[in-house]
Amino acid sequence: MKRILLLTTGGTIASQRGVHGLVPATPGEEMLHMLPQLSGICKTETRELLRLDSTNIQPEEWLQMAEQVFKALNDYDGVVISHGTDTMAYSAAALSYMLRNLDKPVVFTGSQLPLTDKDSDGPGNLFDAFRVAADGKPGVYVVFAGKIIRGCRAVKVRTQGKEAFFSVNAPQAGIVENAMINWENPLPQPHAPRSFAAYCQSRVLLLKLAPGLEPNIVEAAVILGYRGLVVEGYGAGNVTNVRRDIASTLAQAIRGGLAVALTSQCLLEASDISIYEPGRVMQEAGVIPANDMTTEALYVKLCWSLGQSTDPAKVRGIMTQNIAGEMSDPE
Repeated sequence: MKRILLLTTGGTIASQRGVHGLVPATPGEEMLHMLPQLSGICKTETRELLRLDSTNIQPEEWLQMAEQVFKALNDYDGVVISHGTDTMAYSAAALSYMLRNLDKPVVFTGSQLPLTDKDSDGPGNLFDAFRVAADGKPGVYVVFAGKIIRGCRAVKVRTQGKEAFFSVNAPQAGIVENAMINWENPLPQPHAPRSFAAYCQSRVLLLKLAPGLEPNIVEAAVILGYRGLVVEGYGAGNVTNVRRDIASTLAQAIRGGLAVALTSQCLLEASDISIYEPGRVMQEAGVIPANDMTTEALYVKLCWSLGQSTDPAKVRGIMTQNIAGEMSDPE
């Protein structure tokens, strides 16, 4: 029987009602005790890693998670990570990059209501996550509301609804229905030994354009010591280049060594900066294209790439590779 480790990090699934609102408090042992049916599926153990609302999970916590998972995979057949929903997509993307050539499953899950609430979606999500982990498909996944989503394709799209996550710009990896797993688009099998590449640069800024935004916001980012910038442009990936000429300011920052990636504010479909003149200006300036990556996957990838190298050419090379299923290969 497979041995699966539950790593708890806090989040709504482990929360209880306190004086100032929900706070993570339910230990992993109690979470597992609520799912006695797991005894027929796998052997379970638990370890508390963090006890945080996921709004407080940052790059330092990504590294903690990645280190613990990498070590655990020597002794366990898979790992389930219980996590708050607000930043789960970022953490799942981070581990997708940091844990190279995974030969075992790492499954994120959580809930929109605390596990101890009468109508909680937590027990179902946690049970499904263990089912997926015990099934043995390698890679990082988010399992939520019966959906199995690649770690680099998950996006939280609802604040309260139980179908909180969608697979964006890629088919979902599979579904769990009536305790049965139907794989549709799993990650490929690894072709090299499992390895660890967890260095990460936290000084990356995410900037969403809005009409009237002043270009000096980019200059301020440089002065403040940011190493990377993810820009959510308009439409296909266009940037203002008249009057408040953000495009020229970005081009100057790129020449000065700032790594700039450009994506679209639109949730669905790939950005394409070659279509319109405001996008081509950025293409000529050497901006890193996002292809069809989600903003979460793109942001984390830039943090991770800058942790692998300080050479702009190498960073660009990493960013334009499909590392963990986060973008579609060029046709």
